[in-house]
Amino acid sequence: MISVQKLVKRYGRGGSGGGGELAVDELSFEVARGEVVGFLGPNGAGKSTTLRILAGFLGMTRGSVTVAGHDIRDASFEARQRIGYMPEAVPLYPEMRVVEYLSFRAELKRVARARRAAYVDDAMAKVNVTDVANVVIGHLSKGYKQRVGLADALVARPPLLILDEPTAGLDPNQIREVREVIRGLGKEHTVLLSTHILSEVEASCGRVLVIAKGKLVADGTMEELARKRRSSGANLVVRGDLEMARSALQALDGVASVTSTTTGESHDLRLLWARAIDDSARLRATEQAVSAVVRAGCLVREVRPERSSLEQVFAELTLGGEHAREDDVESSEAANEGS
Repeated sequence: MISVQKLVKRYGRGGSGGGGELAVDELSFEVARGEVVGFLGPNGAGKSTTLRILAGFLGMTRGSVTVAGHDIRDASFEARQRIGYMPEAVPLYPEMRVVEYLSFRAELKRVARARRAAYVDDAMAKVNVTDVANVVIGHLSKGYKQRVGLADALVARPPLLILDEPTAGLDPNQIREVREVIRGLGKEHTVLLSTHILSEVEASCGRVLVIAKGKLVADGTMEELARKRRSSGANLVVRGDLEMARSALQALDGVASVTSTTTGESHDLRLLWARAIDDSARLRATEQAVSAVVRAGCLVREVRPERSSLEQVFAELTLGGEHAREDDVESSEAANEGS
């Protein structure tokens, strides 16, 4: 459905000559028919620029983009006919009623007059705005306005939906409602969903593309991304002399920091490894930690591995592992000083 090959976009002076600000850097990926794909990255990563190029709103510096077999430059009209695009800031007409606006948009998108009413009704039903069909758009809540934007993207029944930050600015209840709508749309449409929120992708998408500084840094399912969650540390609940246990753990190679909390006779010790490690190394390191605490004369009541969160994985992919680890070490050292 979508094929992007060596896409480059520069802004400002220089253009194709190599000058200007580089927003998208040799980006390549494909989206198959029927997939719901999350397009993930931090602010400024090049997500919106890429989507605007895909939707035909922005020219590329070089590279190639095809949508449903149509080149976005050589057959722009044919490609755009197959796309429903929802930008981050939906440009609605606040003085129009919902059904009037969607009928107007269907006409602009060349939906045949005989089919227009049915297409508008179907789009409203899919995004659950039928109950506000005759309400002036300016009187709607932010959540309903986002749904109207989704209906606009759907009204010509395109096979491909490109959604740029569809839940931006919504409250938690509105976000949940829009997610449900997007999940339903994925049953009939190919969806490319841009966001920088991991939970958004987890809730809606079967596959993830992660970009940083205009480059693709990861491509896979949520399960594959989750498997990148390497062990970042361990928690030991011990009884005995707290300072002896902490000293024994801090003396181990590969331990970056040790923090503690005390409840009654038990001490909960959190170890942070100097670097994220795989499962086999985690087991060895945890065994060494338990042995060290026992040799210090303490009893071990509980041992729990601690894995990097998906947010930490995202940070490692988009900022570099060193940045993510430094932030975690600094926060743990601050907690250690306060304990």
